[in-house]
Amino acid sequence: MNAITHLAPEWHNWIQENLSRGCAPQSLIDDMVRNHFDPVFARAAVNGIMSGPFVATAKPPPQTQSSNGYVYERPRLYAGNLIRTSDRDVRVVTRVNRPMIAVLDGVLSEEECDELIRRSADKMRRSTTVDPLTGKHEVIADRSSEGTFFTLNADPFIARLDRRISEVMNWPVENGEGLQILHYGVGGEYKPHFDYFPPEDPGSQVQMTIGGQRVSTMVMYLNEVEEGGTTIFPDIGLEVVPKKGSAVYFEYTNSQNQLDRLTLHGGSPVTRGEKWIVTKWMRQRRYGEAAA
Repeated sequence: MNAITHLAPEWHNWIQENLSRGCAPQSLIDDMVRNHFDPVFARAAVNGIMSGPFVATAKPPPQTQSSNGYVYERPRLYAGNLIRTSDRDVRVVTRVNRPMIAVLDGVLSEEECDELIRRSADKMRRSTTVDPLTGKHEVIADRSSEGTFFTLNADPFIARLDRRISEVMNWPVENGEGLQILHYGVGGEYKPHFDYFPPEDPGSQVQMTIGGQRVSTMVMYLNEVEEGGTTIFPDIGLEVVPKKGSAVYFEYTNSQNQLDRLTLHGGSPVTRGEKWIVTKWMRQRRYGEAAA
């Protein structure tokens, strides 16, 4: 049976009625999936009815093409100003259309930020990046941070965050890499780079055997930085200032496997204080799953 991707009037009324009764949005989505709705469509329907008029349609998404040939499709991120997850509301502060970037407020609570730092502080190691030739993780001068990571759904606390983050990014939780925690001291920076795996690099093929290409990133800020430490997108002149609990989200791989080079980004040097972030990368398919 094909998954359902249209919303009949009775289902529309059912969602509205149950939301008005105070039912949790995630419970409605789960019920719809059990009734053979496509999971992504079900979430879009519930979120759309909560945030405003929802038009259920199977029409192809609008597309625009950039000067470098990248086709901008309908973003995965929800279109409204408020993203309702199963346990928290997240506000969209800023959007950029080309490339698709959004600044989000309230992704994490202050207590969650503090807990992630507490859990990470005693197991930090010098950060690595993927070697373009071998695909192995190596220490490089361009990335002067220390880090650690938590495997997907490592414990109930991490599982709650993984679920919420996947709901915000509107992509299956199982397609996500584990949360990566990074710490930068004074002078710490990450020079401009791409998060996707450049297909021209031999090492990229090694990485893409487990889950395919990366499609989107969310960088969440765990503390207030006294000075510096911004996330920069040099090709479009955008600079995002860290705010505790907020995040910057961006997409760079479309359904045609094209890659958006305008998402070149980096972390500017911390000039005063320190910077803590947690990063989530999403893949095309289940992370750890080899191509058929």
